[in-house]
Amino acid sequence: MELYNLQPAAGATHNSKRVGRGYGSGKGRTSTRGHKGAKARSGYKKKIGFEGGQMPLQRRLPKFGFRNPNRVEYTPVNLSAIEVLAQKGITEIGQAELVAAGLVHKDDKVKLLGMGELTTKVKVTVHAASKSAKEAMEKAGAELVLL
Repeated sequence: MELYNLQPAAGATHNSKRVGRGYGSGKGRTSTRGHKGAKARSGYKKKIGFEGGQMPLQRRLPKFGFRNPNRVEYTPVNLSAIEVLAQKGITEIGQAELVAAGLVHKDDKVKLLGMGELTTKVKVTVHAASKSAKEAMEKAGAELVLL
């Protein structure tokens, strides 16, 4: 076997369909596109979700719900996480300390939640706090500052 006599296996290759080359080819005239309509024309491109003129699925289904454009998204931080930071000797916990601990991102608004227990007196500065978190902070004698 040499490079000059290599060839693909039988049936592995096909001749391309040469359309629009006259009546004698059997693929002339409409060039296998059928008669008229959008698909017969040049430049045809089907729109995403187009169902041949039938009412598309996204328009048939009922719409519901409401997204408030003014909604404020808070990142939750539990008291248990604050307690862990307090055990490390941090007495004033704010955005920078929470970011350093990997609990929030620098631009996040933080909401303190009451899950867990607080035993240390710390000063916590957050954007919002739940009722249970406020009560737990008062009980522990800690200071809560809301931004």
